[in-house]
Amino acid sequence: MVYYLFVTTTPLTTPDAGWRQTHLGRLLGHAMRRFDERVLHLMAQDAEVPLALSNLAARGQISAAHIHITRHLALEGARLQELAVSAGMSKQAMGKLVDQCEAWGLVTREPDERDGRAKRVRFTPAGLAWLGGFQRAVLQAEAELKQAVGLEVATVIALGLEAYACA
Repeated sequence: MVYYLFVTTTPLTTPDAGWRQTHLGRLLGHAMRRFDERVLHLMAQDAEVPLALSNLAARGQISAAHIHITRHLALEGARLQELAVSAGMSKQAMGKLVDQCEAWGLVTREPDERDGRAKRVRFTPAGLAWLGGFQRAVLQAEAELKQAVGLEVATVIALGLEAYACA
């Protein structure tokens, strides 16, 4: 059997490589990291967030990956697989995050009422306090973004991102 390898080269439209640093995807990634870092910073300073969790956030122990649980875990709880799908992660990766968050007292695993063999991940009381801190921090970070770029630009950004993400 003979295999042929065809290599085609498409010339770059511009010799300037600056586009690699400034394209929308890269800017969106930087903006999301900056926003998440600000949220974690605000949570670390929130007196209503349990002290152990705010200390973890202040020391950089809690990362944007851990925020996936905060963003995606329903108040009534969820199975690990549901949580992983919602966050766009593998079940194994989500399992490691849940293990860490369980050790920190943020979540707990309880028997699923619908299936005794399965477990549901739920927020603990400390986790619900953390969730409240997350809400306050997100609102503050959004207000800061609006102040930095202006209300009109922030509105256009939100509408554009919503349209793009939901397409």
